[in-house]
Amino acid sequence: MLDIKFVRKYPEIVKENIRKKFQDHKLPLVDEVIELDAKIREDKQEGDKLRAERNTVSNSIGLLMREKKIDEANEKKKQVQAINLKLETLEKEEEELSEKLKKIMMVIPNIIDPSVPIGKDDSENVEIEKFLEPKVPEYEIPYHVDILEKLKGIDLESARKVAGNGFYYLTGNIARLHSAVITYARDFMINKGFTYCIPPFMIRSNVVTGVMSFDEMDAMMYKIEGEDLYLIGTSEHSMIGKFIDTILDKKDLPYTLTSYSPCFRKEKGAHGIEERGIYRIHQFEKQEMIVVCEPEDSMKWFEKLYHYTVELFTSMQIPVRTLECCSGDLADLKVKSIDVEAWSPRQKKYFEVGSCSNLGDAQARRLGIRIKGEKENYFAHTLNNTVVAPPRMLIALVENHLQQDGSINVPEVLRPYMGGLEVIKP
Repeated sequence: MLDIKFVRKYPEIVKENIRKKFQDHKLPLVDEVIELDAKIREDKQEGDKLRAERNTVSNSIGLLMREKKIDEANEKKKQVQAINLKLETLEKEEEELSEKLKKIMMVIPNIIDPSVPIGKDDSENVEIEKFLEPKVPEYEIPYHVDILEKLKGIDLESARKVAGNGFYYLTGNIARLHSAVITYARDFMINKGFTYCIPPFMIRSNVVTGVMSFDEMDAMMYKIEGEDLYLIGTSEHSMIGKFIDTILDKKDLPYTLTSYSPCFRKEKGAHGIEERGIYRIHQFEKQEMIVVCEPEDSMKWFEKLYHYTVELFTSMQIPVRTLECCSGDLADLKVKSIDVEAWSPRQKKYFEVGSCSNLGDAQARRLGIRIKGEKENYFAHTLNNTVVAPPRMLIALVENHLQQDGSINVPEVLRPYMGGLEVIKP
């Protein structure tokens, strides 16, 4: 959410940013916000005048009563009552207008960084760099589910009976490999100096609207019926929510946290949810990293975060590339975002396995996360990035480490978490 003072002062910059995101239907909202803001400030001024008048009249009542001027005092009391009625009406109007203004402001996108490439959708994202040489073996790489089924590592049919499409059972050494990846990712981030956390897996609606846009909320979140609770789509939601309505001490910054959680997503309108694969599913587990920092440090942390993901994947000998998200592919709260994509030797192309985002002060402004300043408090910056999400990681891992005999070579860094196991055999 933008600062209303910024919108008031630079409406054309806000409109140009909307055009860069190809959301021209939101352009009228800027003028509507400015009109609402003007009306609210007008009501505040009128309210201040009425309160000052009420104080003056109220003070005169005591004097009149002491002078035994009862009739005049009663008239003044009626005047105070009339002012109170006007104030009540004015305050109600101001509250309604403020609520309307807030709702519109939460729809207007954040100002993107000048370095963000301009494009309509993800087809116009820009490749930055590749890491490790992508290879395609001479032998055929089957579909990932076929690989996992031969290893007796996945059961989609039973999961379909129990929960429907978009769920799975992992079993045996594949389930163990899944856990090994998560545990390795946890230790990897702890060794980078991050504090390990396990957060709540449900959050209240005020946290949901604080960490994401309405469009994302509608497409992702599962609501708990009859309660003000939502299942998290990623631990970033509850980790950033941890700081709601807090004033942070500069000496404690930055907060660098890595969190484990299950994730639940509706994947509304998502293509492929009915397929038998595990690329896009309703429930998965993930290791996340989040940073809460000084505004001037957020771009430095942004560079660090996505390179941590690159380092993690390449340590498991999985080729990856980084891709800068264009303006039209950025969610409304994001200032800048980079995807990490892993190589698929079966498809002979890269696919997304992680996303790193700098949200500027958007989440902090919505949630009231401030830093204590010398003269006045100011909003922190927040960032998040995927360390690893095993369903997609498993696809990348089994495809890139599949041997001709159908076995999976366990990357060396994972073997300590697999009891020394070097190869998963059919």
